[in-house]
Amino acid sequence: MPSFDTVCDPNMVEVKNAVENTAKEIGTRFDFKGTAAAIEIKDKEITLTGDADFQLQQVMDILVAKLAKRNVDVRFLDKGDVQKMGGDKLKQVIKVRSGIESEHAKKIQKLIKESKLKVQAAIQGDVVRVTGTKRDDLQAAMAAVRKDMADLPLSFTNFRD
Repeated sequence: MPSFDTVCDPNMVEVKNAVENTAKEIGTRFDFKGTAAAIEIKDKEITLTGDADFQLQQVMDILVAKLAKRNVDVRFLDKGDVQKMGGDKLKQVIKVRSGIESEHAKKIQKLIKESKLKVQAAIQGDVVRVTGTKRDDLQAAMAAVRKDMADLPLSFTNFRD
């Protein structure tokens, strides 16, 4: 029976490379000399530090450019609030989304059910598996999910015929 998996997984190798390239650029740029501007990644959290709000925004802009250059969707980034550190330093934590959260998975499942296509959606952890009898129905389900869930960087893997 034909099926596919709907997933939300970034290429973490490319994300890590983009963060390292951003750190390298921060170290070489003249406007960041002698400031607390920095970026680092641990697991799936990117931490930006800087002296002021505009500096954090500049670091974020560099990161977005590096991610775009490496074909990583910026919708994977989930920005946190700007926090004050000691002195006049600021910190912002950005989480990298991985996996479909349960509320989004339920929304995808409901959307597929309401589409009147002859396919079934099943939530399996952080993946939504869609099965059907015809390949065309599966492709129509993919198009419907892409259209209605535009805020999530979804991809479709494990397509079996």
